[in-house]
Amino acid sequence: MTRLKASTEPAALASAQPAASPSAKPAASTTVGDAAATLPFEVEELNKELVAFLATPFEVPGARSNAGKRIGAVQWGVYAFFDYDGEPIYVGQTKESLSTRIRRHLTGRRTDAVAKNILDPYEVCTVRVYPLPQFQGVNGTKPGYREAIEHLDALEFNVFHELLAQSAFNAVLNEKMPPTPTIKVTAPEFIERKVASEKVMALRDHPDTRIARRAQTLAALAKGISERKVGLGIRRTLLTQAKRLQWLAERRLEKAPDAPEDDE
Repeated sequence: MTRLKASTEPAALASAQPAASPSAKPAASTTVGDAAATLPFEVEELNKELVAFLATPFEVPGARSNAGKRIGAVQWGVYAFFDYDGEPIYVGQTKESLSTRIRRHLTGRRTDAVAKNILDPYEVCTVRVYPLPQFQGVNGTKPGYREAIEHLDALEFNVFHELLAQSAFNAVLNEKMPPTPTIKVTAPEFIERKVASEKVMALRDHPDTRIARRAQTLAALAKGISERKVGLGIRRTLLTQAKRLQWLAERRLEKAPDAPEDDE
């Protein structure tokens, strides 16, 4: 859209414009239409980075096209989300595809964790996946399904407790703990990527912004708890969120620039 420069000769500019009819309707603005046709900047950036990550080349057994040879096409696996401090905040599993499950969390708000304000997609900076391509194509009607389920549960248990040990709070935001596995498995090599671009990090990474957002999430979670009967798992999540908020506020206080108090 071409933008006209303001004229230094108002009379000349006015004479160049046709007189408006009293009954004429104002011209429709293209700015609103253009904006409505796009997604907000941060959403666009997340989608772009997420698409790039899920398209990471990966050998998927049985793939019938190059499109299937990507990490997002792996049907079985475990995933983990990390915040802007590198703190693990959520661990999950899928047997429907890594792409489908991760997208539901981060772009669709179609999971209990997001709907209940347990997980805030705004806080997710890095995504990590532990793919299990050996179970590609296995479902409830095929042999090997029970073996695949046991392997998946055991892998989630291992990843969960490994990341739990790395956490500064010895806690993640999962409402439910993975069940104790019946078998022992070795975790495959993981693949990870930042899904928060540098531009998004510049907007979101400031501690004051994150404190405000985290307090909002904590309040929404507490409100939800107050309105229904809940188990201990979600109350444990509330406590974890409160600890994470306190930790961030304390770090900010230590490093915040000194400033005069506001006048009362």
